Amino acid sequence: MTTSPTRPTARTVTRAFLLSLLLTCGLPLGLAAADGAMSYDSAQKRAQGQTVYFNAWGGDPQVNSYLDWVAGEVEARFGIELRHVKLSDTAEAVSRVLSEKSAGRDDGGSIDLIWINGENFATMKENDLLYGPFVDRLPNWKLVDVDDKPTTRIDFTIPTEGYEAPWGMAKFNIIYDSARIDPAETPESMRDLAAWAEAHPSRLSYPAPPDFLGTTFLKQALIELSDNPDLLQEPVQSDEQFARVTEPLWTFLDNLHPHLWRRGRDFPKSGPAQVRMLNDGVLDMALSFYPSQASGLIAEGRLPESARTFVFDSGMIGNTHFVAIPYNAAHKAGALVVANFLMSPEAQAEKARPDVWGDQTVLDVGELPDDKRALFRDIDRGKATLGPSELGPTLLEPHPTWMTRIEQAWQRRYGS
Repeated sequence: MTTSPTRPTARTVTRAFLLSLLLTCGLPLGLAAADGAMSYDSAQKRAQGQTVYFNAWGGDPQVNSYLDWVAGEVEARFGIELRHVKLSDTAEAVSRVLSEKSAGRDDGGSIDLIWINGENFATMKENDLLYGPFVDRLPNWKLVDVDDKPTTRIDFTIPTEGYEAPWGMAKFNIIYDSARIDPAETPESMRDLAAWAEAHPSRLSYPAPPDFLGTTFLKQALIELSDNPDLLQEPVQSDEQFARVTEPLWTFLDNLHPHLWRRGRDFPKSGPAQVRMLNDGVLDMALSFYPSQASGLIAEGRLPESARTFVFDSGMIGNTHFVAIPYNAAHKAGALVVANFLMSPEAQAEKARPDVWGDQTVLDVGELPDDKRALFRDIDRGKATLGPSELGPTLLEPHPTWMTRIEQAWQRRYGS
């Protein structure tokens, strides 16, 4: 949670808007956000007794429960009280940091740690709203698989440069009910999905953007439909370019929407809402960003035993989600310790369990000591979870400027 979730990439504060506010307030734009390189040993000593305010998306019971577990662990291990400030939109936290900077509150900020990526990270990094670079100081950073998992150092095409700590990986997938859809006949592409929807009216939908899953659905379609998807790795150059490149997407949606639930005049509000509709038999599919999510939901009784997962043959969007520390965080020491714990084998293995979250680890499990590697080996990933080789290719996220404009254009065209 990403936009993760991933989720924290829902609605964003645009960089142009933020820049204009900073200039209006007469705030400097070229200063380093760090206030000195605090060592991890020093941070761990100073963190005892601190309360760390972790601003993170709060829209999923599994995520919230996992963060409750993290809070118990960091209190027992480090004497830190972790408070999950539940967000419906990560832009709320970005706006708060901006407001504090505008008011001259450069110390003692209200946010210590943010679950963030995508445009929100690009906005904060570009405008010196982040503390760091700090990742190299965290002992567990050396366990991260930066070679085979390059998105642990690149956030939606933006180099993290040590201002974010990776704590999970996600890959777009689709959950379906195999009691209603033959596993041998699941769609193999976005075009196949549209054909399936036409043959099965009202049985498909997607969450309304700026929900991260709805936006990812649009980006997946844009990548597949584009004549030159490499263009999406660069910033949008002009209104004309945006209109030209996205024209196939809007044509695709115009043709798809009449066959969706409620004929595309209404959309589920979120991923969890869509899961409930699948469980209730209203829909036959639901979007997911966690390959183990279906297995976890079956175990919780929130999906039928017949739920399964599929991906498209040409690949699905994948990314890494991160935590970052605002430049004016009141409890930087505690935030550093929590960020380090989130990358620990214990926290990563707990998070990888389908009945907990089902998130993919950022670590190089093969290089861990035997006792730590065993934490992952013993995980039962469940009957609905595709193996690593079955997940297929990973498609790179477009540059954040595409996401922002796509969400705005979707709202103009289809929003209520």
